[in-house]
Amino acid sequence: MIEIEHLTKTFKVLNRKEGLKGAISDLFSRDYKYVTAVNDVSIHINKGEIIGYVGPNGAGKSTTIKMMTGILQPSSGKIIIDGRNPYDNRNEHLKDIGVVFGQRSQLWWSLPVRESFKVLKEIYMVEDAVYQENLKLFERLVDLESLYGKPVRQMSLGQRMLCEVVAAFLHSPSVVFLDEPTIGLDVAVKDSIRNLIKKLNEEKGTTIILTSHDTKDIETLCQRVAIIDKGTIIFDNSIEHLKEMFGKYRTIRLKLNTDIVTYETAANMLSEKFGQNAIKINGEDFSIEVNEKVVPVKQVLAFIMDALSFDDMNMEDVGLEEVIKKIYEGGAVHVKAV
Repeated sequence: MIEIEHLTKTFKVLNRKEGLKGAISDLFSRDYKYVTAVNDVSIHINKGEIIGYVGPNGAGKSTTIKMMTGILQPSSGKIIIDGRNPYDNRNEHLKDIGVVFGQRSQLWWSLPVRESFKVLKEIYMVEDAVYQENLKLFERLVDLESLYGKPVRQMSLGQRMLCEVVAAFLHSPSVVFLDEPTIGLDVAVKDSIRNLIKKLNEEKGTTIILTSHDTKDIETLCQRVAIIDKGTIIFDNSIEHLKEMFGKYRTIRLKLNTDIVTYETAANMLSEKFGQNAIKINGEDFSIEVNEKVVPVKQVLAFIMDALSFDDMNMEDVGLEEVIKKIYEGGAVHVKAV
């Protein structure tokens, strides 16, 4: 479905000099440097798969997506989507993909959303029967009919993003790129959009590449996640495998009885007993992250019960956001899909 092999993108960037003299010098002397945004990326995505493509700002996510959509030409390497090279076959490729890019709209600002959909129907040359069939599907999944007559400029951000997702699927594309589809939305609207994306994937078998800084998007929608950092894929495997890699971590949160023991004293006692390889203490909320590969959590709990006085305690698994953070920090490197 999607085959990417040894993909690289390098940009030629002007080395700008400081100050007025530097600006004048730049007019007559061009000093360039080369910046590699994507470095030897290889990834294969199956038809109908939802994959999370995540990484910190500047990691190379957007550059990869732009090459996959045909906007940018790779410096080297290969991209094949549905048997086509996206850049060399842009017109054919664009007819067969859908995109949602954050806050950038594909709907017409002053038109009712119904008219925007009709314009997109003509642009993509969607047959009447397919268009009507798709609208009925969308109406079954979300309350779309109440929005048809509303100009886009009068919609809330949540309503507009809902319509943006619908617009991306309107012409039955084989691949949809979703870049931060829930950014800036409240919890209820995020859930509605996630549910819509999931149902559309199930109903139409559309391949979806999702980028998001909201790990709940990734956890809810994706079975697989690829993590890119500094232009290189450092993890590509299932969500379950990602969690299992750090599944031995637990976090204990304590509310100490400070009349008997101070947080500083408790932290010193725990550190002396178990060492830095076994536990990590966050002083802000006094949470204790336990690495069960080094020490069983029940042993830490037993020490707390015996040595410390506390008013409240709870324990939780390390969340997906923390797991990804650990990978950025070097907890896992170059883990590929199996």
